[in-house]
Amino acid sequence: MPPPARSLRLAPQRGQDEKASPLPWLYGVARNCLANAVRGQGRRRRLLDRLGNDETAHGRQVVASPDTESPGAWVHEALARLTPADQEVLRLTAWEELAVDEVAVALGCGTRAAAMRLHRARRRLRTEIDRIRPSLAADVHSSKEHGHA
Repeated sequence: MPPPARSLRLAPQRGQDEKASPLPWLYGVARNCLANAVRGQGRRRRLLDRLGNDETAHGRQVVASPDTESPGAWVHEALARLTPADQEVLRLTAWEELAVDEVAVALGCGTRAAAMRLHRARRRLRTEIDRIRPSLAADVHSSKEHGHA
């Protein structure tokens, strides 16, 4: 059963006494199901490597062209340089549009801890973006100095 379906199957077991939105709780369940799936894929990949049945052995290796960078790819590159914990808290707030209290439920921590994790993750992302795109960082800083943005 795919991880998202597994998390929805577990939803009725949650209990009916809670009045809060079930969405953050479901994100927490889905997070755990996905972690299990990722561990399973890792075990499968290690097994295939031991057996010598990987993609490179069959000549299916794909090499990207130098001019195939998509717009905004540097954001994904900066995000990829962060720890998985930082990536997760940023994705929950930016992509899933969860509030800090909902992120806290999804991560299984307190609201203050979630807010601090988010603050630190944003700061580290900004540092990585500045490393990747120094010209972009200079443009942003100069526009702030002149009262723009």
